[in-house]
Amino acid sequence: MIEKIKKDWFSNIRADVLAGIVVALALIPEAIAFSIIAGVDPMIGLYASFTMAVVISFAGGRPAMISAATGAMALLMGPLVREYGLNYLLAATILTGIIQILFGVFKIARLMKFIPRAVMIGFVNALAILIFMAQVPNFIGISTLTYIFVAITLVIVYVVPRFVKIIPAPLIAILVLTAAAIYTQADVRTVGDLGNISQQLPQFLIPDVPFTFETFAIIFPYSIALAIVGLLESLLTASIVDDMTGTESSKNREARGQGVANIVTGFFGGMAGCAMIGQSVINVKSGGRGRLSTLVAGSFLMFLIIVLGDLVVQIPMPVLVGIMIMVSVGTFDWSSFSYLRKAPKTDAVVMLVTVAIVVTTHDLSKGVIAGVILSAIFFTAKISKIKINKQVEKEHTLFTVEGQLFFASADDFVDIFDFTVENKKVVIDFSGAHIWDDSAVGAIDKVMMKYNERNNKVAIKGLNSSSQRIVDKLAVHKNAKLMPH
Repeated sequence: MIEKIKKDWFSNIRADVLAGIVVALALIPEAIAFSIIAGVDPMIGLYASFTMAVVISFAGGRPAMISAATGAMALLMGPLVREYGLNYLLAATILTGIIQILFGVFKIARLMKFIPRAVMIGFVNALAILIFMAQVPNFIGISTLTYIFVAITLVIVYVVPRFVKIIPAPLIAILVLTAAAIYTQADVRTVGDLGNISQQLPQFLIPDVPFTFETFAIIFPYSIALAIVGLLESLLTASIVDDMTGTESSKNREARGQGVANIVTGFFGGMAGCAMIGQSVINVKSGGRGRLSTLVAGSFLMFLIIVLGDLVVQIPMPVLVGIMIMVSVGTFDWSSFSYLRKAPKTDAVVMLVTVAIVVTTHDLSKGVIAGVILSAIFFTAKISKIKINKQVEKEHTLFTVEGQLFFASADDFVDIFDFTVENKKVVIDFSGAHIWDDSAVGAIDKVMMKYNERNNKVAIKGLNSSSQRIVDKLAVHKNAKLMPH
């Protein structure tokens, strides 16, 4: 236990602290932008980013992952804020946390194994595209100086690490270019142009809503949607960070941790949040590996707002844009172009559909769900191909069945047989097949009854133990002779 605490918190102190500082600076414009999307005051998003990061550093299941206010969650809560106001959003945030804790208790994370690799690749690529698209309004068509600042930022981010490894390159870019902008009074957009930042700590409050079933009925649909989207994004991000760092994480603990963080956030005046892949990638690429990096990110964010608020609002937006462009380029899986050529066509289609839906709707959950459903359809179609070999002998006609017999292949199974024969002995060999469900048993019943109608004698053989049990349990027609395996 002590060793694990040391590893999670104190094995990478310098890099974790510096990485957390970089993330805190990058969180500010994102939190403000997401607050605007949700239709709330910028401080609501900033408070959420502070409380989510601090709480998840202790309660989460994935060290070095950053949780805060996110765009996917902000899109979902917009209608609730417009119709019912901020207090209902805070109540929905608390309920979201409770639902996520329940998901964690019931080990909902085990469903992650049903997300195929093609969907994961599509999710990552779509997220990279969305991160880049979100930066476009902040640097395209604004001014020549904006392009220059973005270009210098990218040069610093990609060149400096070759010579300086002690301090993360994004932090150097922010400090140097902010100082240059202030000194030269450069005419570029700053963080302060996004919205007003109040230099005050969040306060504990109980949402001012009626504690009635009617209130519950209003917020529950939003809370369940927020809980699912938040967990989906968090667990997928955890898997990506697992791959980047070569370490494992506890997905069920992460689910419970997200719930605890959202409950605390709701009571401290913040909007619901979840893991952020962009900031998590910044953290890992800046050297962050432990829980300390996440704690520093949240704590330093509030330090920036309370103590250095006057300086923070002067950070040039093009610098942060350049850093996020670096994140989008680093996040995108460039090997997916060769993947499209080499992978099975169905997997390639799944990946492209996932990307297209996420980019079109700006909703990660819709793309992932569509990708999983499409993968399931393709898989079902692939394994539903059933083959039957017919062999006519002196004493009987033998049908050898190969494949998976279930609802998708049941009709094809029945259609393959020739029911015109009369007064014959028919043997159906299932040695190369497996019976999965009631539809399969119904198809077998149908074949046997059709043969029996023309005075044929039907015998079944070769059922494995699992198939035998389901046939014995569900078969309607019991007159067929069952031959030993």
